Amino acid sequence: KKIKSLPNPTLPKNPAETDGPKTEERPKWDNKAQYLLTCIGFAVGLGNVWRFPYLCQIYGGGAFLIPYLIALVFEGLPLLYLELAIGQRLRMGSISVWNSISPYFGGVGVASQAVSFLVGLFYNTILAWVLWYFFHSFQEPLPWSQCPVIEDQTGYVPECEASTPVNYFWYRETLNISPNVETSGSLHWWLVVCLGAAWCIVYICFIRGIETIGKAVYVTATFPYLVLTIFLVRALTLPGATEGLRYLFTPKWEILENPQVWLDAATQIFFSLSLAFGGLIAFSSYNPEKNNCERDAVLVGCINSATSLYASIPIFAILGFKATSNYNSCLESNILALTNKFDIADQNMTIENYDSWMDYLTEMAPEQVAQLHLRECSLQTFLDQSASGTGLAFIVFTEAVIEMPGSQIWAVLFFVMLFSLGLSSMFGNLEGVLTPLLDLNLVPKWMPKELFTGLICLLSFSVALIFTLGSGNYWLEIFNSYVGSIPLLIIAFFEIVAVVFIYGIRRFSSDIEFMTGRRPNLYWRVCWMVISPLMLLVVFVAYIAVQVQSHPTYPAWDPEYEKFPLPWVQPYPDWVIAICVLLAGVPVLPIPLVALYQLVKFLISRQKRGSRHAPNNPYTNQAFEM
Repeated sequence: KKIKSLPNPTLPKNPAETDGPKTEERPKWDNKAQYLLTCIGFAVGLGNVWRFPYLCQIYGGGAFLIPYLIALVFEGLPLLYLELAIGQRLRMGSISVWNSISPYFGGVGVASQAVSFLVGLFYNTILAWVLWYFFHSFQEPLPWSQCPVIEDQTGYVPECEASTPVNYFWYRETLNISPNVETSGSLHWWLVVCLGAAWCIVYICFIRGIETIGKAVYVTATFPYLVLTIFLVRALTLPGATEGLRYLFTPKWEILENPQVWLDAATQIFFSLSLAFGGLIAFSSYNPEKNNCERDAVLVGCINSATSLYASIPIFAILGFKATSNYNSCLESNILALTNKFDIADQNMTIENYDSWMDYLTEMAPEQVAQLHLRECSLQTFLDQSASGTGLAFIVFTEAVIEMPGSQIWAVLFFVMLFSLGLSSMFGNLEGVLTPLLDLNLVPKWMPKELFTGLICLLSFSVALIFTLGSGNYWLEIFNSYVGSIPLLIIAFFEIVAVVFIYGIRRFSSDIEFMTGRRPNLYWRVCWMVISPLMLLVVFVAYIAVQVQSHPTYPAWDPEYEKFPLPWVQPYPDWVIAICVLLAGVPVLPIPLVALYQLVKFLISRQKRGSRHAPNNPYTNQAFEM
């Protein structure tokens, strides 16, 4: 008697054998350049321009590069290599990849898909804001350069006068923001129009999948580097640029003692590379099997980090220019007050000799100088005024552009660059949603792919309308903080576990040898088996510990606040905290739920097999043949 060999449901056959004819039908990139540009465009996004410079600013300039590079080497690159390799070898979307490795890990792909969908909602809203600013960048003068006049023409709008024209245009003219997250307000038609335009552009570029994406990335992935280079040349010629660069590259070593620095460095490199979204797995699945994915991973990872540093140079040069301008304006206002008080205009009191004049007047007439309530002017203070995310793009940078000659040109270039960065990242988010559905044949056969893609974009646009409310900016920050944080850490951890300990590190190494011609070296294997999962666990625990130590707060823009224009830092209401917990937890719920479903399914099937194979069962010998 010969027993039939039954396949192990937790381990797939060789992918080259299981795919069969389907592998030939799978779309492919026209050339290697399209693939690399798409991966680079997905990894290099808005975070490289406004998150990385912010972290450098608050964490000691050059000192931050040390934990950042450590995280890149031992966390970012190994995870990037793993995703590109497993996608290329199994040639499937994120759900099919993990389901084929083990049905118990099928929820990992569903979680990636959920995160990609939720992140795409608010990410494209940022592109809608960019479009709004882009349309207004052609005006002369720029609309955020001066306060609007009230209707009776007797003065300026009080809210603008109390803050700045740049802040007023952002918070009132663009967002028309509500005073707190609990006050929703109404839909703002101008943001709805811009949001619709942003989704239409994404749909047009994505309508034929990689066929149209591959063409679009020639522009979206390369144009930002051209604009950054133009800004670099211009920024280095601005007065005060050296002060900004000195601030960037002067390390403050003592700040490395702060554990928060290492936590932020680990999360920045992780999210900057767009890991665990499923988009990179989908992109690599369109590669030929014989492709050096190791070289691709190193190339994409290094270009991503180099771009962050390259973008920081013109940004800090411009921030240095802005700080110098504010510092000079501060001194000029003090000089005007002093010359009017002491009648010393004819004695040529200037910015250059301000310090010596102040020492003289303070010594000669200290009481009269104190009565003037002069502003405290410090270049270091202006350089320390940090801004991240939307604050850097729509407040700090737009304010600096006003002072630059030909401000309209620089504004147009800046917002076109931001839109290109965001658009190429949106390709990866949408790919992480669509490809798994197509691979699982969940799209009705009668429905064209173009129509299905349009329905997904329409659904995303409808849900994202929440961000066009008066409280939309508050909700966008909530989505950004909780959807794009804990879920990605959990997903990446289970990805490593699935590949290394279920699929098997030896088998995975053999697959890589088949694709690249050589087995992964000791560095890659040690990172996959020990260092990377351990770092993910440490970052996850540290992140949770930081979150539970204090009640979450948010800065609100409220003109009725007694200290306005300072932001009113308010605690989140309990019901908002509950939503934050849901946003962080619901996307990863498929991981345990699918595993539990498969376990129950296995136990039921085993029970049925046991009853069939009982001694009085006539079908006991069905699995045998003579």
